[in-house]
Amino acid sequence: MQVTPLNPYARLPRPYRAMHTVDSTIDAEGRAHWLLSERPPATGPAPEGGGHEPYDALVVTVGDGAARETHLSALVHPRGLLGALPDGGFLVAAARTGRATRPGEQVQVFDALGRASWTFDVGDAVEHLLVDAGGDLWVGHFDENPEGIRRWNASGELLWESGATAPGAGWIMDCYALNVGRHAVWACPYAEFPVLEIREGAQVRVRSNGVRGARALAVAGERIVFFGGYGDDADRLVVCATAGSGVAPVKATRLVRPDGGPIGRRRVVSRDARVYVQEEPYTEWCVLDAGATLPSAL
Repeated sequence: MQVTPLNPYARLPRPYRAMHTVDSTIDAEGRAHWLLSERPPATGPAPEGGGHEPYDALVVTVGDGAARETHLSALVHPRGLLGALPDGGFLVAAARTGRATRPGEQVQVFDALGRASWTFDVGDAVEHLLVDAGGDLWVGHFDENPEGIRRWNASGELLWESGATAPGAGWIMDCYALNVGRHAVWACPYAEFPVLEIREGAQVRVRSNGVRGARALAVAGERIVFFGGYGDDADRLVVCATAGSGVAPVKATRLVRPDGGPIGRRRVVSRDARVYVQEEPYTEWCVLDAGATLPSAL
C-alpha cells in the first residue's frame, strides 16, 4: 500500500524534556501546549472521597514566537486532559469521575496567570476534549457514558448535546473521532460511524460512511480523510469524497512518520483540514494537512 508521510510540526524545547508530560494538545489557532510536572503522574486509585494531593504544574506553549510558560497552581488531576482557552487560560479535566475525582471538580479552569478559578463536571468516560475558537469545550465520550457528544462553556454550562438531534445517525454510544474546527465540528461515532457536521444553531448534517474504526478525521472542502482503524488498519488513511448524503472512498494509503517508519503509540488531535499526531515520549507533534499534503501525495 502507498504511504503518506507526516510532516514535523512542533517540538518541546530541550530544557523541558526532563519533566514528565501529563498531556499535550493543539489549540484552535494551531499552537502546541504541553502540561508538565516535576514528578511522575500518580498511579493507583485516588484516596477515599476522591481526588489526589494538589500539585503545581507547568504549561509550555510553542507556536507563536518564543516558547511561553504558564505556571498552574493547585492542580488536582495527575493524569488530566489539557485544553487551551483563547484568553490565555487553561483547563485540565479528569477523563473518569467516581473515585477518580471529587464531585464538581472534574474540570479545573485556570486563568491566564495560572490561578485555579473554578471547577465543574462534564460526565464520566471522556474520550476527546477540545476547546473551540470561542472558548467552548467539546467533549466526546466513550462507551461507558451514553451522552455521546456535548458542548460546554468555560463556566460549566451545558450548551448542546448530541442526544436525538441527529436523525439518521443511529445510536451514538462512543465518539471515536472528533474534529473541532473554526466554523464547524465534525464527529464520527460508533456504532454506524456516520459523519456528523455540527454548526451554529445546533444544525447537524448526517452523512453515511462505510469507513469503520477511524480515530481522527480531517475535512478539506469536499474531501474527508479518516485516520486509523481496527487491528492492522491502525495507521490507515482513507480519502473520501462527499457524495450527497454519504461519503465515498477514493483511495487508501498508510500514514507513516516523517522518516518513513511506522507510527508507535500516539495521541491525535483533529482541527479542520489537519490531523496532528504525537508519539511517545510525546515531545514532538507531527501533522497531516489534507488540504496541502494529500494533493501531491495521492
